[in-house]
Amino acid sequence: MNGDSWGQVKEGLKAYVGASNYTSWIEPLAISSVEGGVALFEVPSPFFGNYVSQNFGDQIIYHLNKSGALVERLRFLTTPANRPVKTPATSKPAVETAAPAAKSDNSGLVSGGQLDARFTFDSFVVGKPNELAHAAARRVAEGGAVTFNPLFMYGGVGLGKTHLMHAIANELRLRQPELNVLYLSAEQFMYRFITALRERKMIDFKQLFRSVDVLMVDDVQFIAGKDSTQEEFFHTFNALVDAGKQIIISADRAPGEIKDLEDRIKSRLQCGLVVDLHPTDYELRLGILQSKVLQFAATYPEVQIQGGVLEFLAHRISTNVRVLEGALTRLYAFASLVGREVSLELAQDCLSDILRASDRKITVEEIQRKVSDHYNIRLSDMIGPKRVRNFARPRQVAMWLCKQMTNRSLPEIGRRFGGRDHTTVMHGVRKIEELKTTDSQIADDLEMLRRALEA
Repeated sequence: MNGDSWGQVKEGLKAYVGASNYTSWIEPLAISSVEGGVALFEVPSPFFGNYVSQNFGDQIIYHLNKSGALVERLRFLTTPANRPVKTPATSKPAVETAAPAAKSDNSGLVSGGQLDARFTFDSFVVGKPNELAHAAARRVAEGGAVTFNPLFMYGGVGLGKTHLMHAIANELRLRQPELNVLYLSAEQFMYRFITALRERKMIDFKQLFRSVDVLMVDDVQFIAGKDSTQEEFFHTFNALVDAGKQIIISADRAPGEIKDLEDRIKSRLQCGLVVDLHPTDYELRLGILQSKVLQFAATYPEVQIQGGVLEFLAHRISTNVRVLEGALTRLYAFASLVGREVSLELAQDCLSDILRASDRKITVEEIQRKVSDHYNIRLSDMIGPKRVRNFARPRQVAMWLCKQMTNRSLPEIGRRFGGRDHTTVMHGVRKIEELKTTDSQIADDLEMLRRALEA
């Protein structure tokens, strides 16, 4: 059976097993031969072969026969990833459909989520907002002794979390192909857990997750509020840490800020290294665009870009790197199709919808509500006359944010805060400027509030 025929069989299987199972268990299969009624597949580990055999064997045989191949049984040959294929006589024992469950041999499994080969450390543009996260991710990807466990990376949408997660997995696969690396989303973890419970295959589930060398879970905030899934995640986490295995987690916020996540899990997640990917600054956004232009040089050699366009985009699209990159992609594609140079005028016309969305105005009232909620005080108390510290500090924080994030003058801001004088606003802004360099809690509050308002 050739590759095209097997590809058609896989497409037929996808409709039967579902997208998640297909990605995790069918797509990684490589068919080696069909001889004497036996279909031979290459798999990364005996456990992988056993799982496929027990759960999808009948369906694979059915679809193979449907395609014209005469198959009575399946055989799985363990072939470590990124290594030469061995002949059956010298390879590790093959796994057949009726074989008993076998332990994983840690032979380079990366599954559960599709890795993007474009997401590498070389393609990641480093700047001040992400340099710590980048350095920590590289250190983990280099392998060797575990220095911090888990590595927890968090930040808003489009700031590079997923890029770094994929970069770690790609680097590990390149440097240490013998490692058993499992990368998946928290949603996939929950789906597999529920499936194992329903089909009474919890032993298989535990064996899979506790036999890995590196466990990578994306968007862990998804399991918040799901008690049974959190329970199993907690035990899996502990088992791997106790065994000296590396865990890498990402989320959209810090562990302590994930609502409905059990305190014991928050504590475990905070016991390693927690790093924040901050919103990008102008210099980093410009660097990302310049890097993208170099990539586009091969794809769109005929497209020229005028000076000032990249600077314009870096200034106007400030909250989401994906949107920023998508805007440049659209510009290049449009310029290529119509045969025009990328000018500032073309950018403004072609990207009018993105630019309008990026120009969303943040109001003083919106800032006041967000700050009141954050500090758990009533809005009337924050803008009212009381000067007690519990109200005064949040009031000053709100004034500072209004000064930074709106175009309102100091007298206008003062009027929105109970008719206060502009000198009061000026004092509050200066006070917060001083505190954010000496008080880490204030600095964290400001950053989190700014991200929430820009989201």
